[in-house]
Amino acid sequence: MPNKTPIINLENITKKYPLADDEFYQALNGLTLKINEGEFVAIMGPSGSGKSTLMHIMGALDTPSTGKYFFKEKDISSYTEDQLAEIRNKEIGFVFQSFNLLPRTTVLKNVERPMLYGKINPQERTKRAMEALDLVGIADKAQNLSNHISGGQIQRVAIARALVMDPSILLADEPTGNLDTKTSHEIMTYIKKLNDEGRTVILITHEDEISKYAKRIIKLVDGKVVSDKRR
Repeated sequence: MPNKTPIINLENITKKYPLADDEFYQALNGLTLKINEGEFVAIMGPSGSGKSTLMHIMGALDTPSTGKYFFKEKDISSYTEDQLAEIRNKEIGFVFQSFNLLPRTTVLKNVERPMLYGKINPQERTKRAMEALDLVGIADKAQNLSNHISGGQIQRVAIARALVMDPSILLADEPTGNLDTKTSHEIMTYIKKLNDEGRTVILITHEDEISKYAKRIIKLVDGKVVSDKRR
């Protein structure tokens, strides 16, 4: 069961982006939301609903225009870029639709990358990267170049890379968007297993089939929560 302590607590969050002539676009509009440790949450909504903006704020990739963001009960709303970078590196594992792997670099080196910023020594980096690859079932691909493996294997590498710093949260943005149906379900089954083992998972998706893996589904429209249901 999820812990009742909120790992993410957003209070009345707005996000505005400037346009021309003193106008602005409001992506989030007074959004309030709590996510507890150990939850598996899918965030859904049509294009332009604020999903990506919400993901960027939850992932400490961006800051709100107004409102408060408590991460593990600390107000990080006005943190500096360096402070946010530390949270991103230590606390949040990102899995993106576009994978963001270095193509002419080995699978192992791709998985080691987050640890370079964490000043972890080379032997420990290799050990932890191999453990993460073993966890996702592709340790045998460690020395392959990342552009010489299949789409499903690439996504597993991306998940391994997201896990090497042992993050509090796995934040997955459309993680199956480029994959066929069979591979998508393999990846989602694996992500569900991580949640079953206690990891907090937040999934951004527009696909109903994919959202069914989550235990809680939040729907956004025009930068506001319009539905929040636990299954």
